[in-house]
Amino acid sequence: MNGIEFRNVTKRYGTDASAPLAVKGISFEVPQGTLTTILGPSGCGKTTTLRMIAGLESPTGGQIFMGGRDVTTLGPGERNVSMMFQSYALFPHMNVVENVAYGLRMGGMAKPEAAARASDALKGVGLVGFDTRLPSELSGGQQQRVALARALVLEPAVLLFDEPLSNLDARLRREMREEIRAIQQRLQLTVAYVTHDQSEALAVSDQIIVMDHGVIAQRGTPEELYSRPQSEFVAGFMGEAMVFPAEARADGQVALGPLRLTPRHPVTAGPVKVAVRPEAWQIGAPGGLPATLRKAAYLGGFYEYGFETPLGPVFVVSSDLERVLAPGAETALGLGRHGVSVVRQPG
Repeated sequence: MNGIEFRNVTKRYGTDASAPLAVKGISFEVPQGTLTTILGPSGCGKTTTLRMIAGLESPTGGQIFMGGRDVTTLGPGERNVSMMFQSYALFPHMNVVENVAYGLRMGGMAKPEAAARASDALKGVGLVGFDTRLPSELSGGQQQRVALARALVLEPAVLLFDEPLSNLDARLRREMREEIRAIQQRLQLTVAYVTHDQSEALAVSDQIIVMDHGVIAQRGTPEELYSRPQSEFVAGFMGEAMVFPAEARADGQVALGPLRLTPRHPVTAGPVKVAVRPEAWQIGAPGGLPATLRKAAYLGGFYEYGFETPLGPVFVVSSDLERVLAPGAETALGLGRHGVSVVRQPG
């Protein structure tokens, strides 16, 4: 059974029928007990989609189902959904256990039972001994865990996250995304997760939905979207791929300058686009693409290189810390088997 299902859902803000659609007839499923990330740039419709799942926005057209039940016209309180916001939205005058118990108390649960349930939820997110602290006495990561416990204590059928990690530093972001994924898998929660961060989406998802201007550009597993993007937009958005014009030949190969590659799927002879991820380039390949290094940056575990080539500027990520190139170096670039895709031409 699907935890969430959208059937041809549209959303227009306001009553003017000529106003543009924020979401344009999208359909997708989030299987029960899985985590789906809705990914895309600002203004693509991902937050509007999440708010329609929550019941905070009503669709202009189409249907929304949860657990097989049509919830299109139901409000947030009738959907058994919890939502965790980017801002955490903790009450500053309530201590930690009171914040977590708030939803239970509003539902009519007695104070002792609600407090006991809240303490258990806090243990589940690794916060023991914090019950009487105020939010102002917590770090950003601890506040994040309180907000997560408050969402989990309601035992929702569906849990929603709206950019939950954007206020945290890089190390805490990594820890919290691992925590969220571990809790989701342990409790078999149905989760819809909105972010604009590709690495976050790749790390936590069973399914990724990439949105662009109110439509679904592509959906699939993290590996499918990263390795087999179906459009130039998805290739560029997932992992900084650079897209180059190339030529598909009658013998089935694709010519990218002096380089030859065999696409995973047959393509019609003629002009095509090839998406190449920064880590797919091989430096010093015999008979490769001539390249002159213009700039280099050391980032600890790898180097970022900017080359000038007959195809234009090429961005390369290299984990080879033994053979470091200096600006002005002449070399040749080849292509590895992974991180290279022939993508569909727009239109």
